[in-house]
Amino acid sequence: MMASAILLALIGGLCVSLSRQLNGRLSLSTTPMVSSFWNHLVGFLALCTIGAIVGGLIPPSAFSAPPYAYLGGAMGVIFVAAGNWLIVRIGAVATAVFTIAGQMISGVATDFVHTAGRIGWPSLLGATLILAGVALSQLRPRT
Repeated sequence: MMASAILLALIGGLCVSLSRQLNGRLSLSTTPMVSSFWNHLVGFLALCTIGAIVGGLIPPSAFSAPPYAYLGGAMGVIFVAAGNWLIVRIGAVATAVFTIAGQMISGVATDFVHTAGRIGWPSLLGATLILAGVALSQLRPRT
């Protein structure tokens, strides 16, 4: 079970990286906002197609979530548009590293809040190492 979850996470990470590259290329031909629009439109159509085949996209419990739970979609738009803008300016590696650093900081902060401050040292060490990696990645000589 854990191996399947790890494999799925790795495939998801690969898809994020490839998606950024493709969206970044599209933003060179258009703009980051236009490429974000097409990213979401094509993704929406793909999801609708899969949903039509698999079913269950709108279960009865869909509207029982609090309204703020739906803000993830708006945050996704910001994430994609920012990535489209960044990748052509700072490169794929720097975009990925800074994004992962932001995710680690957010993840540790969320765990801190949800566990009333009881965060394990492995989480703190992991976040620290990621941030150290971000700092080290900025030490390369500028051309």
